[in-house]
Amino acid sequence: MGPISQFIEKHYLHFNAAAMVDASKAYVTHLDKGGKMMVTLAGAMSTAELGISLAEMIRQGKVDIISCTGANLEEDIMNLVAHSHYKRVPNYRDLSPDDEWDLLENGFNRVTDTCIPEEEAFRRIQKHIFKCWKTAQDNGERHLPHEYMYQMLLSKEMEQYYEIDPKNSWMLAAAECNLPIICPGWEDSTMGNIFASYCIKGELSPSTMKSGIEYMMWLTEWYRANSGGQGVGFYQIGGGIAGDFPICVVPMMYQDLEWHDAPFWAYFCQISDSTTSYGSYSGAVPNEKITWGKLSKDTPRFIVESDASIVAPLMFAWILGW
Repeated sequence: MGPISQFIEKHYLHFNAAAMVDASKAYVTHLDKGGKMMVTLAGAMSTAELGISLAEMIRQGKVDIISCTGANLEEDIMNLVAHSHYKRVPNYRDLSPDDEWDLLENGFNRVTDTCIPEEEAFRRIQKHIFKCWKTAQDNGERHLPHEYMYQMLLSKEMEQYYEIDPKNSWMLAAAECNLPIICPGWEDSTMGNIFASYCIKGELSPSTMKSGIEYMMWLTEWYRANSGGQGVGFYQIGGGIAGDFPICVVPMMYQDLEWHDAPFWAYFCQISDSTTSYGSYSGAVPNEKITWGKLSKDTPRFIVESDASIVAPLMFAWILGW
């Protein structure tokens, strides 16, 4: 147990801190018993540079599959190739509409206190990912969104732009391990918008990109192949489609396909600061998922009501023994 884990062990004894420790220990126990783990990424976790710890989790086999938004899929690569051009705005709460407009006029798109540079990030990736899309279309091939990203990274063409230590990019680690990724609603991302623009201009066909339905079909087969024994755990960062989409594979198999041997998710942890009220799905307590056929009444369940940009790296540090 390294210094971070020792600090956590000594000081994190109550409330959300204790819940974080309990969830971390249960995560390790699940893996030690042979279980698999899905990690889901919502929000702007890639821009928060979660890759610094998540990439090592991937390399050490602590993550078996990832579900993420299209934004997280692309923003890790943007940080990899354009980090020095990012602009931090610590006083973002004080910005006026005129200040925000000035950022836009200067080519910056703000995510809380961090501004992503459009030219160096979006456009730098665009010309290389378009080449992957166009080559597939010319060859009569179709791929999932993350598979095109993997092709681009593994081609080594992006290495000329690297501005951070590549070991801190979770997408690069995932590509090198050929880690399974689910990216539901990919169309709701900058690269998704760019792909749509090429389709509107007639340069690409929508069918060149596989769909969310095909992601669900693929996930169904992956889950059936990997849920034996200790089963598959579900580690959810934030809410939204990154978590909502993949967790439904279990009730879909049980209720709609009538495969009554489909096991429930074997572990569940959510890090969220969404209030558990007013019908908030992202803020629903884990028990509610039992009624939807996602979790068993015996599934270990944890919720850490805190900022994931603080909690997730600490949990990963514990799991990695740092």
